[in-house]
Amino acid sequence: MKNWTTQYIRSDIQSGLVVFLVALPLCLGIALASGAPLFSGIIAGIVGGIVVGSLSNSQLSVAGPAAGLTAIVIAAIASLGSFEAFLLAGMIAGGIQLLLGYAKAGIISNYLPSNVIEGMLAAIGIIIILSQIPHAFGYDEMHEGDFFHITPAGEHTVFTTLADTINFIHPGALLIAGLSLAVLIAMKKLAFFQRFKAVPGALVAVLLGIFLNEFFRMTGSPLLISDEHLVNLPVPSSATEFWAQFSTPDFSQIGNSEVWVVAFTLASVASIETLLCIEAADKMDPFKRYTNTNTELKAQGVGNIISALIGGIPMTSVIVRTTANIDSGGKTRFAAISHAFMLLITVIAIPHLLNKIPLASLAAILLMIGYKLASPSTFAHMWKNSKKFQFIPFVVTIVAIVFTDLLVGVGIGLAVSVYFILRGNLKLAYFFKKDKHQEGETINIELAQEVSFLNKAAIKQTFNHLPENSKIILDASNTIYIDFDVLELIKDFVQVGSKERNITVELVGFRKEYKIENSATHVTSIVDDNSPPVYPKNVSNGHKVPSNVLMLTEF
Repeated sequence: MKNWTTQYIRSDIQSGLVVFLVALPLCLGIALASGAPLFSGIIAGIVGGIVVGSLSNSQLSVAGPAAGLTAIVIAAIASLGSFEAFLLAGMIAGGIQLLLGYAKAGIISNYLPSNVIEGMLAAIGIIIILSQIPHAFGYDEMHEGDFFHITPAGEHTVFTTLADTINFIHPGALLIAGLSLAVLIAMKKLAFFQRFKAVPGALVAVLLGIFLNEFFRMTGSPLLISDEHLVNLPVPSSATEFWAQFSTPDFSQIGNSEVWVVAFTLASVASIETLLCIEAADKMDPFKRYTNTNTELKAQGVGNIISALIGGIPMTSVIVRTTANIDSGGKTRFAAISHAFMLLITVIAIPHLLNKIPLASLAAILLMIGYKLASPSTFAHMWKNSKKFQFIPFVVTIVAIVFTDLLVGVGIGLAVSVYFILRGNLKLAYFFKKDKHQEGETINIELAQEVSFLNKAAIKQTFNHLPENSKIILDASNTIYIDFDVLELIKDFVQVGSKERNITVELVGFRKEYKIENSATHVTSIVDDNSPPVYPKNVSNGHKVPSNVLMLTEF
């Protein structure tokens, strides 16, 4: 993809600004929920954007401190006795992730069914909505970071906080949240505001919130939102005090076995969460690009090593910020990098201004993101286009995540999905026999009689390695079954992914019920059931030439 960065630099900066506004309270809230210094969350956010964003080949994911690690972090700090000892564990965890990347452990992401990923995204959307309603109403008993866990005091959950909200409504916060939502919706939906596309709606919402609250302050209005309902960024009074916010690992604890136990726990959980996010980001990517998950693990490992060395808490690739990036029009990893530079510059130059932002305005932004993830259309799509062995695991994943936590919920959803896969698809596994191909030639990919979910990784890799400017004949003439996930993969490649490499695709023998639409100009034909196979012109007498045929055959 030539001139990628320069082509999309404006939209990436605009998206980076929205991600920055979302990331700022999340970095602080997750650090607070983790029992770590507030500035450690900012450090993780900056390192995640700049270091991981630069080293990763994911164009859309954004790394930073993750809510899913808060319970592990707070317990680890308490058990190890000091934050500096915990930083050593975080540094070792980064090293373990680096080794996992070199060991190619990222391949496990290819075996995550799409219904579980869709369920995970919808569940996180629901949790975001539930956790942000109290902030929108002016009741901030729960931190921004408490997406899945009770607070350290053990008194509040998402549901109890939501129930208490009705008794602690702040009219000023409710007004600002409502107006911020109105601005965000208007700038997306109304034709009048389309001329101002260069201005992110999130920025307008935040500036409106600051302006209104300052107006309430100057007029002595009872609608004034007090400081505890605003962003609370540490404000150092001098350069010495600023540098004092950084910490270094306690290397004297290297022989402490508890440090190593914490390190392996962090590495395992952070790696799994990262792979889940990467798979979700690739699924939401409008260009349908594929991320090298092994490279991502290496990038996360380097990021966690550097973050721990200067006093930051552990990070992962994070769904909330990644969704904000995609929803705001981010196209390349420059969006993630730019958001980190914004974090760095603003915490140094204008922390006082940032501390005037009402949490209610930020709640409105997150509510929009949550709705995007868990919109009714998502449920309707899964119900309409999926059989029960797709829809049931989708719903189970949502319920399990909302009522437990991310990893437990995904594990339950995965178990249910595997049950339905095994029950409905007791089929032989297949693989691609690959040959080397040259740019510009015609390649025939012939699918076997039955193509199961187990073929997804091989097919994805084949699509990823097809040469540019080629003609691909994808032949399903002899195929009687294609798994839902594999079919979705083929659809994405045919309709979007092949455009970027100027690959012409001809579909042969695909059944009508598969509904691969001829909406892309690079798809030359679709042949339905019972149509004879069509092969390249250099093929005679019905015999395919071995050098340009990729066969999907049985083991």
